[in-house]
Amino acid sequence: QVQLVESGGGLVQPGGSLTLSCAVSGLVLSAHDMSWYRQAPGQERELVATISSTGDDTNYADSVKGRFTISRDNAKNTVALKINSLNSEDTAVYYCKAQHIVYSILEYWGRGTQVTVSS
Repeated sequence: QVQLVESGGGLVQPGGSLTLSCAVSGLVLSAHDMSWYRQAPGQERELVATISSTGDDTNYADSVKGRFTISRDNAKNTVALKINSLNSEDTAVYYCKAQHIVYSILEYWGRGTQVTVSS
């Protein structure tokens, strides 16, 4: 059974930092591109960062470039998202997604972790 479990969210003050983690089980992580999405209240889910299966390539939404860093450790079956200089617009539920590099129809989602930026 494939499982993606996000953690690391919480209440953070503006300007603060945090690191989200996605623990993956039940699949070969090195055969999947990994992404982080977020969904703010009343808004559509938004792609914020993607990392290739090998970790060689990363891409970010324009809105988070320079503040977000995605990384992965295939040996530990984890993917991380480091977020710096948090602001209120970063308040959202953050989701981790795995997508097979060959059979792209195969994708798996976690249940999300809440990040709230407030003073």
